[in-house]
Amino acid sequence: MRERRRSHRVLYNAVINIDEVYNQEQVIKGQREFPVEIIDISKGGIGFIAKEVLPLNFYFNAKIDLGNGKLFYSVLKIMRVDDVEGGYRYGCEFTGLADILSIYIDEFEEETKI
Repeated sequence: MRERRRSHRVLYNAVINIDEVYNQEQVIKGQREFPVEIIDISKGGIGFIAKEVLPLNFYFNAKIDLGNGKLFYSVLKIMRVDDVEGGYRYGCEFTGLADILSIYIDEFEEETKI
């Protein structure tokens, strides 16, 4: 099977809090934080598991700590959702990721290579 991703994914275990989920017309999870477990990250986006149900094509703000002294804030768009045991697995893409943040992810990938 041919890989369709534009960016290589790196395994990444962390927890972030989402405090608002929205689209252009409505906010569905405002002013209430809930944790998600990030499972991988790339320059294109992140994959995570959460117990909360989140709709496709909605956005959220996230603070992402790469654990190497570098952290950044980004907006992500929910592109995929799958049922998994104990919750839902999401695939999200970064929207408007600045070049410097892309470099942080490249450096993180290099640091995690074995």
